[in-house]
Amino acid sequence: MCGIAGWVDFTADLSAEHDTMAAMTGTLRNRGPDDGGVWLGTHAAIGHRRLAVVDIDGGAQPMTAARHGRGEPVVLTFSGELYNFRELRTELMALGHRFTTLSDTEVVLRAYLEWGAACVDRLTGMYALGIWDARREELILIRDRLGVKPLYYHTYPGGILFGSEPKAILANPRFRARVSESALPILFNPRLAMPGETPLTGLRQVKPGHLVRMDRTGTYETPYWRLVGREHTDDWKTTVHTVRELLEDVVLHQMVADVPLCVLLSGGLDSSAITALAATRSTRLRSFSVDFANGEADFRATPLRPERDTPYALAAARHIGTDHEQVVLDAADFPAAIKPALAARDLPSLGQFDASMYLLFERVRRHATVALSGEAADEVFGGYPWFFDQSVVSADTFPWLGGGPRLTDVLAPDVRARIRPDEDERDRYATLLAQVPRLAGESGLQARMREVLYLSLQGPLAYLLDRKDRMSMAVGLEVRVPFCDHRLLEYVWNVPWDMKTGDGREKALLRAAVADLLPAEVLARKKSAYPATFAPAYDREVRGSLDALLDDSASPLSGLLDADRVRALASRNGALMTVANTAHFLLPLVEVDRWLRTYDVSVTR
Repeated sequence: MCGIAGWVDFTADLSAEHDTMAAMTGTLRNRGPDDGGVWLGTHAAIGHRRLAVVDIDGGAQPMTAARHGRGEPVVLTFSGELYNFRELRTELMALGHRFTTLSDTEVVLRAYLEWGAACVDRLTGMYALGIWDARREELILIRDRLGVKPLYYHTYPGGILFGSEPKAILANPRFRARVSESALPILFNPRLAMPGETPLTGLRQVKPGHLVRMDRTGTYETPYWRLVGREHTDDWKTTVHTVRELLEDVVLHQMVADVPLCVLLSGGLDSSAITALAATRSTRLRSFSVDFANGEADFRATPLRPERDTPYALAAARHIGTDHEQVVLDAADFPAAIKPALAARDLPSLGQFDASMYLLFERVRRHATVALSGEAADEVFGGYPWFFDQSVVSADTFPWLGGGPRLTDVLAPDVRARIRPDEDERDRYATLLAQVPRLAGESGLQARMREVLYLSLQGPLAYLLDRKDRMSMAVGLEVRVPFCDHRLLEYVWNVPWDMKTGDGREKALLRAAVADLLPAEVLARKKSAYPATFAPAYDREVRGSLDALLDDSASPLSGLLDADRVRALASRNGALMTVANTAHFLLPLVEVDRWLRTYDVSVTR
């Protein structure tokens, strides 16, 4: 895994902009601690930071090549992993290409030389890449199909900046961080962000499964992949067998690495399935889980976290036979981890969720450079509890929001009147519903669950993948997500809902596909989300920070919030739909305030 950055400007000579390009690239050092490089041309500057995972000695970037060995170069900066690079390499060699490294990067470069931008249709993996074609004077930015790897960009007349993280673009004087009031809903709840949208004015992400072209005529974004609704004709037995075959192939390909590899094992169905499949391909597999000091005493069951992970993680590790380490974190260590977590995001932190994940990955990185994780199984196979609450499913809104409170409820009345957050939420919902890949003739619950699953594959999945990428890459750890393989998603997408839940439970199809690999208690376990700390000290800290924010007239949020509404919400007890308690629900206010201060950003009308 790596960090990429670049700058194209048709109105300026960038060949003398080494210092600026080095600064942009240098901000990504944590993503690529092993090596770095900059390529300069008249109208393009391309940078790269490398975390060496495959072909340690080869694969330096930016990587260049010329068509037929002569003429203007094609320059590639690539972040991620290409899981089918060996197959593509064989195909390209048969077409006459000669390779000087064993890296997947050179395979991507040669694939572009052979097939142009259409090469993306042949790529299987998680990736974000930039290609500068000097002869065509064209920049191409490409992001993997589900958006596992981030890729940001900012356009201005005659130019474009891009980077793996906002910090690379912020390092260029051409860009200044600004936030509009209208972005407050997605600052408070990133799950509401539309594909490609960020809260910073003028900053976008390449949408998952999209390609951005920039040349002298302008900048254009087009999809190269999308889900398609098709009739599923396989019976139950065939469907279970196909899912198992796909998972085995995906995990096999994602275990390719020239550095130590491990798994993240929570004891849930998803991570346990990945661990068990990986263990069949490894003689000694390390696994890691996370818990909190006094976790058993402090724990409070909630709809999304009905029980603790630890007993199940240990049971799965014993059954599968991994070399397991339980990482126990103390909530007292979270404040010190908030700063690097915020620096990893360049956007508001998720508080203890970011801090604990950062600290977990810091420990994991002592032993491994690559980790497999179980993210996205709930979105692909249907695992969240609200999928099975008919009152929530039938409501004409985002299922994970339901009829619960929104943080925008605490905005000052004049701000609410200007930005109309309820109307904004309805517009976002309607826009995504219009994009659902439907199946002709499907109706009732089957059709509605197709909508619900599609909605979950948008903001909620992006929210999870973004956190996992930032916190892992902040310590130079590459996390791979087998359930985000597009071939698996394409197949499972069209499996009818009543087959996905064949035995009446969530993720019944996945359970059946791995039934022979897991202990009974893990196989039967209900969904339990990434652990939240229930430590009373952390709750008091959040509430104290919130009170201080409301009393501080110098806060960037001063005048934007209705303090009485905030305090009324803070006085409520109990769990909400997707959060552990009211302190967790109100935490984004504290973190948005912290981000605005740290990055010296003011909110404008």
